[in-house]
Amino acid sequence: MVNKEILKSVLLENRSIVQNIKLVKRNFSFISDFRYVLVGVRRSGKSFLLFQRMQEMLSNGHSWDEMLYLNFEDDRLIGFNSSDFNEILKAHKEMGGKKPVLFLDEVQNIPGWEKFARRLADQKYIVNITGSNAKMLSSDVATTLGGRYIIQYVFPYDFSEFLSANDVDIFSTKNCELMPQMDEYLRFGGFPECATLQSKQEYLLSVYQKIYMGDISARYNIENKVALRLMFRKLAESMMQPIALTRLTNMLASTGTKVSKNTVLNYADYAKDAFLILSLTNFADNFTERETNKKYYFIDNGIISLLTTDCLSSQFENMVALALLRKYGLDNNVYFYNYNIEVDFVVPENELAIQACYILGDETGETYRRETGALVKLSKRLPYHDLVIVTYNEEREIEVDGKCISVVPAWKWLIGG
Repeated sequence: MVNKEILKSVLLENRSIVQNIKLVKRNFSFISDFRYVLVGVRRSGKSFLLFQRMQEMLSNGHSWDEMLYLNFEDDRLIGFNSSDFNEILKAHKEMGGKKPVLFLDEVQNIPGWEKFARRLADQKYIVNITGSNAKMLSSDVATTLGGRYIIQYVFPYDFSEFLSANDVDIFSTKNCELMPQMDEYLRFGGFPECATLQSKQEYLLSVYQKIYMGDISARYNIENKVALRLMFRKLAESMMQPIALTRLTNMLASTGTKVSKNTVLNYADYAKDAFLILSLTNFADNFTERETNKKYYFIDNGIISLLTTDCLSSQFENMVALALLRKYGLDNNVYFYNYNIEVDFVVPENELAIQACYILGDETGETYRRETGALVKLSKRLPYHDLVIVTYNEEREIEVDGKCISVVPAWKWLIGG
């Protein structure tokens, strides 16, 4: 059982941490009187969103008597269990507090958290929760919470947020001056704490090791860590093509690492639970093929740079994939299309098809003919009218076989221009 005096000390110390931390405002606004479960990969900025909301409340005249913040990865809370949840409210009250808005960080570490969250909601508390594991979104948890919380996925910075973190004003900066920032974002990604660091590789390696060793390997008691590490490397090397689990198993076997197909399936599921990888299915396939032959992307471009070399094209496609998933959500709104023709991304509800192409070139080149030809064929097969090719720095409108295709530079597409 947690010591109440220690709990009070932690609550008091957290007030100073929240008040004094410098934040870059994220592109997300909390709706007053709504409860949130913020989920996403470690270090994606979920805690900063809680800090952002608390600072907003303080600036609007609220006091610490009306709110409390706990991070359940604080080593002083080791031994905290489900029976201790009530002690949080008691400690706050004994510190002179009123009925608080609760901010509970990484609460998935405590078994039974969802029952406490449900009870708080039933008692009309406003609660904001974060977690780094997709198990928080399981059907059992959803049933327990009973629709009382809004689920919000939190990604690392988008490009606009990355620019803000580096004090770059989009509206006053010339287009050409955005390219160095574009290059940095493309190569090293958007983890918030990494955005302004000089030694980005060291930070990325520490985050990856924490996810790989802690959130996946240790959590699921994986003994064959070599196979797990090689699987991530193979996924990074194969990113731009669909890959079946059978093929991935064979690729691992070719390196001398023998694992079963079921083991590879489990590893992939564990990585998705930790939000390290995301997957897209083929809109053109039947259900079975959709589930077994997917394209995999990483939650941040910086992770890819740790796993493979000469990966600029892969990072470019990964960056576009993340932008689409941020905008349209993770729940089967974005697909790829592969049936005699290959289109990188389709958003059926918006009749949108997108190719991610680092360098398109002109009509005499093979890349141009392949990328535009696939979009034209798709638009004749499906009623898609919004055809886009995202490039590194090319911009024009082109017409092919009576179909209009927008060629847009990535920096402009990412900021919604």
